[in-house]
This record gives sequence, C-alpha cells and structure tokens, in this order.
Amino acid sequence: MDLENTQSSRSRLLHAAKLLFARNGFEQTSTAAIAREAGTSESQLVRYFRGKAGLLEAIFDDGWAPLNGHIQQAVGAAPSAREALLGVLAIVSEAFASDHAMAFLFLFEGRRTRGDSHEVLLSKGFQNFSTLLQTLVRRGTLDGTFPSKLHPASAAAALIGAVEGMIREMVIAERSSKEKPFLDDQVRTIFTAIVDGLAQIPRTEPVNRRAGEGA
Repeated sequence: MDLENTQSSRSRLLHAAKLLFARNGFEQTSTAAIAREAGTSESQLVRYFRGKAGLLEAIFDDGWAPLNGHIQQAVGAAPSAREALLGVLAIVSEAFASDHAMAFLFLFEGRRTRGDSHEVLLSKGFQNFSTLLQTLVRRGTLDGTFPSKLHPASAAAALIGAVEGMIREMVIAERSSKEKPFLDDQVRTIFTAIVDGLAQIPRTEPVNRRAGEGA
C-alpha cells in the first residue's frame, strides 16, 4: 500500500467534507459530493471512515488534536486553577475564531443523534474539553480559587456556554459579512469576569426552601 497516497486521499476527504459540511450542513451533504470534491471515490470514503458519521467524527478528532499540546502546556504552567482555566478558554476560543468552518461544525454539528435511538454523539475532543474544565474547577476548590461548594459540572457547563456564545457571534458575523463582533482582548476580559465571578459565589451553602414557602 502506498502510504503517501493513502494519507493524501484521507486528507483530501477530510478537507472536502469539512468545507461541505460547514457550507451545506451534514444532512444535506452526500458522500458522492464529498468524494467528488476530494477527487476520489465513495468506496475510499467508506474504507477510511465507514461513512459520513465516521468522517465527521474524524474531522472533530483532527480539529481538537493540535489543541491538546497547547492546552496541556497552559495547564502545566499555570500557578492556579484560575490561570489554567483562563489559559484553556483563551486557547480554545482563539482556535475556533481562526477556523470558521470548524467553528460552525462545533456549534451546529457537534451534538448529533444516532438514528431512532436519539443517542447523542459528542466528539472525543469536546468530551475531553468538558472533563478538563471540571477537573480544573475541582482543582480550584482545593487551591482556594473557588468555594468548596462550587459544583464542577455546572461551572464547566457555564464556561462552555460562554465559549459557544462567543464563537456563535463570530460565525454569524462572518457569514453575514459583518465586522468581527469583538476583539481578542475583549474575549479574555469576559472570561476573566466569569471565572472571577465564580470565585465570588458565597462559600456557605444557602438554605433550601420548599416550593410555596415565603422568601
């Protein structure tokens, strides 16, 4: 087997599918169109990726892969959970800001359902990102960055929501041929405000009130 030709064919399929999925949507893009754009055959697509779903998964895996080293460096060099979180959020948001096709897929194709089972398929990269944020929040409850009662999963969900919201505005602006809605330093300012806001959550657990009780 010619390894160079195999890698070239696989790379062309990934590139073609990424552009077509971002331009037309996953459901509206056929395997025939992807193979034609890539200058190869549908049989090659099936051989490498089993089909469209496998191809989309590979696109996400390849998209997240180069971020891993940068993220691990940022986490390892950070003196606190606060600095680690800010570093990770900045790296991910900047990466998607520079790759609008990947940003679109992340927002609109990153949570697909599998047939009639409605099982949600999340990319491994996204799952690892979410797990890392939860780990950093948990680290912050130990190093004094955050109150001990802060729930890692809910905090991570809020941070992911902020990232998605900013990416969404950038994608909309790009597709509407409008100016970039905010600068990189403004993104960092917002992330800093959110992370610092989490640190200000009262450190005593509030008393739970039953429905119907007065305030």
